[in-house]
Amino acid sequence: MYEDITKNKIKTGVIIGIFILLITLIVYYICMAFDLGGVSIVIALVVSIISAWSSYYYSDKIILSLNKARPATHEEDQKLVNILDALMVSSGLDARPRLYVVEDDQPNAFATGRNPKNAIICVTTALLEKLDYYELEGVIAHELSHIKNYDIRLSAVVTVMVGLVVMLSDWVSRMLFWGGGRSSRDDNDNGGGNAILMIIGLIAVILAPIFGQLMKLAISRKREFLADATAVEFTRNPDGLISALEKLESDPNQLKTANNSTAHMYIINPFRANLNDGKKKKSNIWSTHPSTEARIEALRNLK
Repeated sequence: MYEDITKNKIKTGVIIGIFILLITLIVYYICMAFDLGGVSIVIALVVSIISAWSSYYYSDKIILSLNKARPATHEEDQKLVNILDALMVSSGLDARPRLYVVEDDQPNAFATGRNPKNAIICVTTALLEKLDYYELEGVIAHELSHIKNYDIRLSAVVTVMVGLVVMLSDWVSRMLFWGGGRSSRDDNDNGGGNAILMIIGLIAVILAPIFGQLMKLAISRKREFLADATAVEFTRNPDGLISALEKLESDPNQLKTANNSTAHMYIINPFRANLNDGKKKKSNIWSTHPSTEARIEALRNLK
């Protein structure tokens, strides 16, 4: 586990570096397209550094806002509060995560934050209503595992940064489509070095959304199995989490607040396939989560 935590911290640093480079190239391309000359690289670096800093320190607030979450209260959500308090002992975490609730008919949950001292666990109202005590305990333990393993930092930073890169890429694509930017003659007058950087920037614009999606898939799918196993260490009750996953998988409701940038954060994919056709949807290269069947089988092997 400690080795995985160290790897997650290193991955976060590497990913931030990659996205600073991507955003720098994209913003540089935008600046050169508007003929801003020598200040283009300065503007690009400033924008990329500020965006990386904001993504790191404010990712949790951005994600909570996207999901329209409200703080949990002891009066309204007593069962949730009690379960978290009980799990704090077995989890070994020093800081208690803040609890948030999303009004939605689909049972689901996620954790976010830049580190365990600034962590958040968010659940839907349907999760509180449809799961019994031990099932809910298994879900909260799973989210605590993501917090302890520093998965939340990696996931939150990637979510916000991928969203920013995709937004910039989309904006540049629209600008190119409508014929914006400088002429090729201007590019030649400005030297081959700028032309090369602009080509690299254009490549970054094209590849950034694909790279971002693959990054999210690689992160979330590998971490879910470890979080499930760690949750069982906390609760000593694999049956609770197994039953919870079965209920979440069979629930037909759609999560209204979910979107493509945050889907990988949830304990189970919030976008449901058509459950009325009797077919089980299996995990593939584009799935944000491993299949529920595979996760349940892995949990049963722990018993």
